[in-house]
Amino acid sequence: MEPSQAMFVKTKRHQLLVEKAGGFVEPFRQRAAKYDKDGLFPTENFHDLKRCGLTTLTVPEAYGGEEISLYEFLLVQETIARGDGATALSLGWHNGIMMQLRDTNKWSQAAFENLAREVVHDKLLINSAATEPSTGSPVRGGKPETSAVKQTDGWLINGKKTFTSLAPALDRIIITATITTDGKEEVGEFLLNRGTTGIRFEKTWDTLGMRSTRSDDLILDNVHVPEDAFVATKDTGHGRSPQGWLLHIPACYIGIALAARDNAIAFAKTYQPNSLSYPISEVPEVRRKTAEMDLELMKGRHFMYHVASVWDEFPERRPELGAELAAVKTVCTNAAVAVVDLAMRIVGGHSLQKTNALERYYRDIRAGLHNPPSDDITTMILANNAYQK
Repeated sequence: MEPSQAMFVKTKRHQLLVEKAGGFVEPFRQRAAKYDKDGLFPTENFHDLKRCGLTTLTVPEAYGGEEISLYEFLLVQETIARGDGATALSLGWHNGIMMQLRDTNKWSQAAFENLAREVVHDKLLINSAATEPSTGSPVRGGKPETSAVKQTDGWLINGKKTFTSLAPALDRIIITATITTDGKEEVGEFLLNRGTTGIRFEKTWDTLGMRSTRSDDLILDNVHVPEDAFVATKDTGHGRSPQGWLLHIPACYIGIALAARDNAIAFAKTYQPNSLSYPISEVPEVRRKTAEMDLELMKGRHFMYHVASVWDEFPERRPELGAELAAVKTVCTNAAVAVVDLAMRIVGGHSLQKTNALERYYRDIRAGLHNPPSDDITTMILANNAYQK
């Protein structure tokens, strides 16, 4: 029996969400190899997700969404990732951005309501673009080299962003840019429409894993936007303030690891070399490796869902959860890497074949180590907490 999802499905609403997401696992799995091989964005998958309302899950009910909790968001992410990790990670960025905007109230109500209603009624997709070639991840505190200069009738934006996931499908993009206000430099957020003159994407995404997220470069060349495109000023704690929505990342990689685990067990139950009178599932070493996979998954999943529960049930404690959120990401992604490695050891040389999903899981799972926050950021947070006065 696989690690019981019933352990984490606690309500009827949870069950309905998991069943809804679960209906996509097999069709997404069937398409994943081609999307990965050709480095194509999973357009068909997102057509299905939009049709069934899975791109409006985190939008407030008042604007037509389902307003799911963080815990419920992770259940969906983990389930979708069993079918295709790249689709799940891409969906997570979109739904996660909407959850962040919903929970932080960082935009004006009018600006957020307008976007939320577009996401629901027009089935638009959104993501943020903050990483740049010279600054790296914004979590590390680098100031954007992208600039936004105030004009009499709006703003003029120039710059370049990297790792813009969902690039071929984005309708709206939130970008960060350095602005000057009263002689002081700040970081502003701007909401851009894809079709605006001067916005283009360069097809630069040719990677080892997560190939179909299509995280291409975004080029901003004399992009003129109206005054109301400026939606927020980033606070000085950006990258350090706890952001629960980012747990969609470890949930995705746990889902990939679960798929790898199931693949290895199915193989072990049926593979019987002529040197044995029974399938390799009876071999003690295979059973030991299987137990190790399940231990890693239990460790990561229980930790992740517990922290998500605290986030949902005790909003007043959210400012204190930065270390836990970072630790969940580190524990889960490293657990997922270990599980895929063990699964491949069980399957052996067959796992190296391009026709075997384990080969793709191995490549995709590596990307988790480079999603934010990286392990060194987590260890720095924990060490600083331990030694602070």
